[in-house]
Amino acid sequence: MTKIRTLEQLQQHLDDELAWRKKELAVIKALVTARSSSAEIINCHIRGGIALIYAHWEGFIKAAGSAYLTYIASQRLTYLDLTNNFVAIAAKNLLSEAGLSNKVVIYTKVTEFFTSGLANRCNLPMDVETRSNLSSEVLKEIAYTLGLDYTEYATKAKLIDETLLRSRNEVAHGKHLLMDVEEFVDLHRTVINLIDLFSNQISNAASTKAYKRTP
Repeated sequence: MTKIRTLEQLQQHLDDELAWRKKELAVIKALVTARSSSAEIINCHIRGGIALIYAHWEGFIKAAGSAYLTYIASQRLTYLDLTNNFVAIAAKNLLSEAGLSNKVVIYTKVTEFFTSGLANRCNLPMDVETRSNLSSEVLKEIAYTLGLDYTEYATKAKLIDETLLRSRNEVAHGKHLLMDVEEFVDLHRTVINLIDLFSNQISNAASTKAYKRTP
């Protein structure tokens, strides 16, 4: 990923990611709502549109979240400067490794991290893991990991899981999908609103330095 060191660079990255994705989503919506098309053609566009909406949903969450981590990592902070959720990201790999081993040397690394390593400059992973299956539960974990409020997404959990994710999986596995134009347009609008929300949350968190521990 391109280095992101300033708020301006972060915002530009978010804006660029939103711009090209919204253009593609606008194109597929126009194809689905075209009155001159036959029902067969519209149904075909809806199937393709579901896959595209999901791709941009997962793609933007991953790209925006990763950009935020990249920005934080560039601020030359120690773990002591960061809120607990970011410290947990760093500790996760060490704890996972320890859980798979009985070697004292591995547990010593964990001990050193929590006793003296917190004063070291942070070394955060640069990628957000969507597990190629961005359900509401996965999104909730991502939001917590990044220190973002999940409340507004919770109200759309059913749409994320049942309308978007399940429909995308049915299309991906070659199953027949029944979705009318009105339902597609509502899904299209909601997903755009959600990625806008995610973008705004990251912008606000970065500008207010919400990633920093309160003294």
